[in-house]
Amino acid sequence: MHLAALVAALVAAGPAAPGPAFRTLEPGLEIALFDGPPGATGDGKIAAVRIDPGFFDLQLFNSSAPGQGTPHSARAWADRTGASAVINASMYQEDHRTAVSFMRTRGHVNQRRISRDRAALMFDPLDRTLPSVRFVDRDCEDLDGAAQSYGTVIQSIRMVSCERKNVWAPSSRRSSVAAVGVDGRGRVLFLHARSAWPVHDLVEALLTLPIDLRRAMYVEGGPEAQLYARGGGTELERLGLFESSEAETKEGWPVPNVIAAVRRKGSR
Repeated sequence: MHLAALVAALVAAGPAAPGPAFRTLEPGLEIALFDGPPGATGDGKIAAVRIDPGFFDLQLFNSSAPGQGTPHSARAWADRTGASAVINASMYQEDHRTAVSFMRTRGHVNQRRISRDRAALMFDPLDRTLPSVRFVDRDCEDLDGAAQSYGTVIQSIRMVSCERKNVWAPSSRRSSVAAVGVDGRGRVLFLHARSAWPVHDLVEALLTLPIDLRRAMYVEGGPEAQLYARGGGTELERLGLFESSEAETKEGWPVPNVIAAVRRKGSR
């Protein structure tokens, strides 16, 4: 099933309770489309991909890493890595390779600088007794201490705090958004809003959705923001828009750094 048929099926289903709102593509991988705030251009939908870390490993891919080469679209990164879901990892600098804030894996450092950004997503624990994914709010936890226990650390702009509060300042500026969050059960949420809303308004909407969102960080905006997921014969691709235009992008922009959900061997 391709995107148009999937959107029609999910929209026809109408409002649903927290469980039935999501459609299972494969064990541990679910998708849903929700109505966003009114008054936006585009389709007005918020896409959510829910990933169970018991079935999937998160991996960070950088075009700056040895053997990776050039940036790719989210779809192309999925094809290249065998991932079931891919989203932007964070904003990047003018060199189209280096992240704005701290970013590293066990084997590669993309950005050494720790910025003022308050959120950090960590995975690939160095100790198997630790949670496979950890989301740190620097106002509540020590980034340096937590980072020592994880192979991969991605720092970015906080959207939802450890107190489950919207911490994005109100603004009239509108943008497509890609974001990453976690729910109350530790499942990872890849989130994408193609319609250009003020980010503060989008966060307010996310907190009301039946996804149990506990923490979230912004990973990209505008036409670079993208989300791709596939499984069970279905694929979902969401591409961002230019802020000043209603024209949709036809293909995903090449982006240098992505977070990918790769199925664990033997987890089906």
